[in-house]
Amino acid sequence: MQSYKALGFRILTDDLTFTGERFTPECVREMRYEHYHRYALASIWCADERVLDAACGEGYGSALLAESARSVHGVDLSTAAIEHARRRYGEEASLQFSVADVTDLPFAENSFDRVVSFETLEHLTAHEDLVSEFRRVLRPEGMLLLSSPDKAIYTEKLGNQNEFHLRELYLEELQDLLGGSFPAVRILRQKLMFHSVIWSGNAPTEVQFQHIDTQAGLTEAGMAHDAVYFIALCAEQESYLPELGDQVWMFDDLEESVYAHYYHEIQKNMAAGALLAEREAEIEGLKLALEAQRRPFWRRWIRRG
Repeated sequence: MQSYKALGFRILTDDLTFTGERFTPECVREMRYEHYHRYALASIWCADERVLDAACGEGYGSALLAESARSVHGVDLSTAAIEHARRRYGEEASLQFSVADVTDLPFAENSFDRVVSFETLEHLTAHEDLVSEFRRVLRPEGMLLLSSPDKAIYTEKLGNQNEFHLRELYLEELQDLLGGSFPAVRILRQKLMFHSVIWSGNAPTEVQFQHIDTQAGLTEAGMAHDAVYFIALCAEQESYLPELGDQVWMFDDLEESVYAHYYHEIQKNMAAGALLAEREAEIEGLKLALEAQRRPFWRRWIRRG
């Protein structure tokens, strides 16, 4: 269950400034959905476990995980981010924060049941050191949850140029990297999409996809889009990973911030269109008046007569 507090909506006078390097809860709409959804899903698999949130940033994800986990330790290289996290979420008894390098963690072997590291891999180049450290601090039956943008889609297809991304990976590269330390790897896929949802009952368990294409018409071919992000679940053996099947996990917020922004933009554009039409009519009237003033006196006199 997600509480209002854990979702990071407490008002502070020292909110961490958003620079584009790390997400903060004050960011809204699409970015919030992408980031919170990962942690919301991870919270299911972190219930009653000892969790390391590696590169925790502002701390919102650690706080969310702490609602169900036995304990959560958030670490980040940024002293400012950790100090902020302590001020904002520090009263949670099961949650603590430390300044640490994720490629050189200050923990003993087998310290955690879960390591969660979202939006980390692409921000550094020492990928092998990172994954090796995660494997070292995990218990033998533990699990790593890690996200990574798909370079083929995020950068090459969509044209994103993120100055804070130092080394992005293709799917095959990600699988090879993780497979070097974890024999069992499963890849989930994530993309923000616009849907109409029709459901039966209060707790639907099945999802059927229908797509409309201007050329091909209506199809029912399952997920028809390229994922922008990968979420990897890694463990020592398959039995330590959760049963996934062909599940789909959906996420939104009760404020429907994406819809609110969408409708706001529509209303703003409609208002701008009406104002533009009004101004164009006004300009046309002024042009006619100016043209009349420029006519020779005798022509204006004849027209009046």
